[in-house]
Amino acid sequence: MGGSGSILTAMVGLAGAAVGGFGSFMTSWLTVRAQLSQKVRSEARSRREEIYTDFIKEATRLFGDALGHEREDVSDLVTLYALVARMRLIAANEVIERAEHVLEAIVSAYLGPNHTLHELRQFASQGGMDPLRQFSEACRAELKRFGEA
Repeated sequence: MGGSGSILTAMVGLAGAAVGGFGSFMTSWLTVRAQLSQKVRSEARSRREEIYTDFIKEATRLFGDALGHEREDVSDLVTLYALVARMRLIAANEVIERAEHVLEAIVSAYLGPNHTLHELRQFASQGGMDPLRQFSEACRAELKRFGEA
């Protein structure tokens, strides 16, 4: 009978070690999984931030040019269209729709007459100088989903 008690004690000891080891393994696995998930989210945010920033820079440059120049040549818009195409791969629909509105505003500005400084001042006071506002707000809302950088 003394032999069965020591076997039972050994079995309980082994079971305890197995449970402890499994718990340690699960803790490590969950920690690594959480870190990996955070890294993926951070990279997705960075990729979006880069595309959105590039779009804003190019759209601002083209919009400024469009207000002072009439143009039928669309070659300057190619970079902007390429950025929108890249957005279609990763961005939310609202961001893409807002980017398309910015493109429309730029094309309309190019097709419209040149503006004098006085006209630009009036245009700005009516809110026409900021076609990127809604785009930027949509981008900010989407980036919030990915947490802080």
